[in-house]
Amino acid sequence: MQRKRRRLHWLDFVIVGVLAAFVSFVWFRIEGTLNYRWNWGIIPNYILRYDAEDGRWVANLLLQGLITTVRVSIYAGILALILGTVLGIARCATNLTVRMLARTYLEVLRNIPPVVVIFIFYFFLSEQLVAAFNIEGWARAIARQENSGVWEFFFGDMRRFPSMISGVIVLALFESAFVGEIVRSGIQSIERGQSEAARSLGMTWVDEMRFIILPQALKRVVPPLANQFISLVKDSSIISLISVQELTYKTVELVASTRAIFEAWITTAGLYFVLCFSLSMLFRRLERDASR
Repeated sequence: MQRKRRRLHWLDFVIVGVLAAFVSFVWFRIEGTLNYRWNWGIIPNYILRYDAEDGRWVANLLLQGLITTVRVSIYAGILALILGTVLGIARCATNLTVRMLARTYLEVLRNIPPVVVIFIFYFFLSEQLVAAFNIEGWARAIARQENSGVWEFFFGDMRRFPSMISGVIVLALFESAFVGEIVRSGIQSIERGQSEAARSLGMTWVDEMRFIILPQALKRVVPPLANQFISLVKDSSIISLISVQELTYKTVELVASTRAIFEAWITTAGLYFVLCFSLSMLFRRLERDASR
């Protein structure tokens, strides 16, 4: 304990004092000027509620949204990793046309606001795919089945599956641009001598990437990919704009029905923080174990 105290600098106390003053100022404004009445007692019921008919506790608005956020983040993360890896490899291809197409995709998406990208992909691509493959009809047919428990475990309410899959697609397409740049930088970080050695052994470009370059590059890009996945979790709030019922969307519903503005959004911020901080600690431990 004494060692920890010795590490504290006077600037640390200044920062803590400034933060405390800021929080006090905000609290004073809410309590005094805005004349806001806090009602924290309703929040726990919107996380978990007791279902008298089934005799058990069930997820309510905020927990439902958090679960949907986790689902969307996992599926979009997997798809973004696949697409981003392909784009990263394409950025290092020997063919100029392939390199330019991949670079155009990455540069366009990385330099357009995410809200604009989400709407463009949603209306011009995602909706078309859902209609082309009749995903809505297929999902409703599963929702009417009695043994749809497995589907609901992985995808939630199947009646909302089309909107969720649309959110997954648009989020993955947006995040794949950043994953592609991470993979590209990992590939280009490998020493050129290894590529020359592979070619001297008669390896093709495909074999060189598969057996020599990619295994080393992917190991190097694990930390930035982990950080990108955490960013993806936070960016998932954007798809609430296209009616995907994740945590932010559910919070808007809660605010509209209860007028508990500060309680709802502070709780939502806390849930995002717990989720992202837990992922950060998990990835940090995995990186530490992998480096041993």
